[in-house]
Amino acid sequence: MQPADATYPSLKDRVVFVTGGGSGIGESIVEHFCAEGARVTFVDLHAAPAEALVGRIRERGHTVPRFIQLDLKDIASLQAAIARVGAEDGPIKALVNNAGNDDRHRLEDLTVDYWDDRMAVNLRHQVFAAQAVRPQMRDSGGGSIVNLGSITWMVGDGDCIAYVTAKSAINGLTRGLARELGPERIRVNCVMPGWIMTKRQLDLWVTPEGNRQIDERQCLADRLYPPDIARMVLFLAADDSRMCTSQNYIVDGGWV
Repeated sequence: MQPADATYPSLKDRVVFVTGGGSGIGESIVEHFCAEGARVTFVDLHAAPAEALVGRIRERGHTVPRFIQLDLKDIASLQAAIARVGAEDGPIKALVNNAGNDDRHRLEDLTVDYWDDRMAVNLRHQVFAAQAVRPQMRDSGGGSIVNLGSITWMVGDGDCIAYVTAKSAINGLTRGLARELGPERIRVNCVMPGWIMTKRQLDLWVTPEGNRQIDERQCLADRLYPPDIARMVLFLAADDSRMCTSQNYIVDGGWV
């Protein structure tokens, strides 16, 4: 966190669960919650970067998160991890459905198995994480679910149709959950990032042509980085946003 970042007293000791927290946007989300004193558990498929993240946070003197290694395509393991956190740490009050994968692909190369895998990686786990956390939030007086979407479906990216489809569905998921869970004082919102300069994006996709596209399409000349998303997630998890639900919050430098 930067010295000028806002802080949220309501997040201190709040039990938070983050999916895909070992790298990229999720890594920054975990770092920011821990800096606020939240009690964070994050899950990720890859152990090495996740354990390195835990070590860095410990060295900074911030609240040390718990890491659980699992594959989010295994819904039973995901829901068991959520149940474990509730039993050991108290009810989860903020769920951040962050995990996703934007591998590029073309329509002519799609197979049924690949399509189903992309839905499992980018969409299905968000539904069943919300299902699992609902009783904890409801019985403890409410909570906040933050889904990570994307602007890709709004701009119509044509090189990852399965990813774009899954991310567009998160819009409907967010609004449907917000309506169903609102009477239980559970808020549900979606954060829609633009092109975020994660290591993965820089290594794989941000070419000179990509940089020109950013310059042409964003209203703001700066580049977007994971902390820009983490700061929005913090706000939506905190009590400061207590009357915000069923909304999409776009953080894209003015691309759309």
